[in-house]
Amino acid sequence: MINLRTRSVPAPEIVSDLTSILPRLAAKDPTLWGQAAQEEAASRLGWISSPSDASELLPRIAEHVSWARERGLDHVVLCGMGGSSLAPEVICNNYGKQLTIVDTTDPGQVLAAISNRLSHTVVVISSKSGSTVETDSAKRAFEAAFTNAGLHPTDHMIVVTDPGSPLEKSAADAGYRLLTADSNVGGRYSALTAFGLLPSALAGVDIAALVSDAVRASELVATSDSPAVTLGALLGAHEKNSPYFTLLAPHGIGDWIEQLVAESTGKSDHGLLPVVVETATSPGFTGPGILSICINEQTSADVEINAPLGAQFVLWEWATALAARVIGINPFDQPNVQESKTKTGLMLENIDQLTKKSESHFGAVEVFGDYQGESLAASLDHFFRQVPVHGYLALMVFLDRFADAKASHLRSAITELIAKPVTFGWGPRFLHSTGQFHKGNPKIGAFLQITGDVTIDAPIAGRAYSFHTLQMAQAVGDGQALLERGVPVLRLHLTNRSEGLLEIEKAIAELTLRRGAS
Repeated sequence: MINLRTRSVPAPEIVSDLTSILPRLAAKDPTLWGQAAQEEAASRLGWISSPSDASELLPRIAEHVSWARERGLDHVVLCGMGGSSLAPEVICNNYGKQLTIVDTTDPGQVLAAISNRLSHTVVVISSKSGSTVETDSAKRAFEAAFTNAGLHPTDHMIVVTDPGSPLEKSAADAGYRLLTADSNVGGRYSALTAFGLLPSALAGVDIAALVSDAVRASELVATSDSPAVTLGALLGAHEKNSPYFTLLAPHGIGDWIEQLVAESTGKSDHGLLPVVVETATSPGFTGPGILSICINEQTSADVEINAPLGAQFVLWEWATALAARVIGINPFDQPNVQESKTKTGLMLENIDQLTKKSESHFGAVEVFGDYQGESLAASLDHFFRQVPVHGYLALMVFLDRFADAKASHLRSAITELIAKPVTFGWGPRFLHSTGQFHKGNPKIGAFLQITGDVTIDAPIAGRAYSFHTLQMAQAVGDGQALLERGVPVLRLHLTNRSEGLLEIEKAIAELTLRRGAS
């Protein structure tokens, strides 16, 4: 079921320790990560039994699916962030089912989702806390769209949240269909709960098969020959030497693993940062000192893991918890996530700061940073040289991840240029994923933001700000939080998105030629 091949042998003493505590982990022992983590862990170990618990959940999900089918609602939209959206996206990609994800504040992306067959749309509003600003904003936008089209929002929307959340109360009061999840499962561990399973089932996935694979895997990882111990030991030991490992994975599972591992381990000046690559030939995938991991493909990676998706979920959840024990941190908290949220709130109270123009302007690109060179290439060159010797660069793009998809191509180009790890994240999506690592790890990162003007904005019903204003507040707010940590931050603002991205590509190509010539 789980075939794990590795070129490295985990340290015997680490394997012995992790193997010995498997029965305690299976029994949901909250003391495994030390006294400081015990209180948090006590209310965050529900994921251990999520595969078996799902058998009771499946009939409840089936009722919602039947309700949607009877009404001809076959366009499924999921509004959620982080763990609420990453797992369903992976599941639907893996099974070849269409699911529209709204995990953004980009107005173009939101409007595109709203304009697609609205009368045949079922929207899942998914928020564990019930107060996620992006999800609440999307909910307001869809409610307004349904109402303006003469449709009742309660006939098209389903809410998934934790019991007792403010969203549960407001949804019940409004008459929405409601599915509550296990409150003892943290967001990034929620793939096999209502958050992962309901949207996937609505999209047509056979979630019973997914759960069946997960149940079998949960039995396997608890045995003395556990592949979770092997993987957890490798990851935990690797963190002592390097915070990075490269990851090649199909169907977007790399993004799910990225959140799980980075947010679970990236704190208290420790952590592991998965660097998700596009292909086995991507720059930096393998090499000296690099731990390379490949999912469901045959490559020259250090670790190859072949298993069905349900088993992958279980394996990585267990391995991450075990690696956290080796590292010596609490895998269930996220102490630095609030920093960017607070800064976003301050930016929304000072909107004038979001519309400031830069004196450094090259074509369709405005440069915001501590150094503004005589050209875009010069500004980028200066910034790239600020990446620490053993550091990484985070490319954070607050644009439309479909209409502006070519921005993702910049990751491999920059990696080839600077020969250091480069991660890529769509904003604000990454704030619910690698954002914790960015602020909880030592000051080894440099952060390149890309923002852009819009041709059309979208209001947020009941709010004094629009989607684009919120998007800009999140970008500038996160930049401020990073600057206060004393790390390099450069923001490139595109006055024309397509032209600006092309100019950035040209500047990087120019620098690559220069360095090749020297």
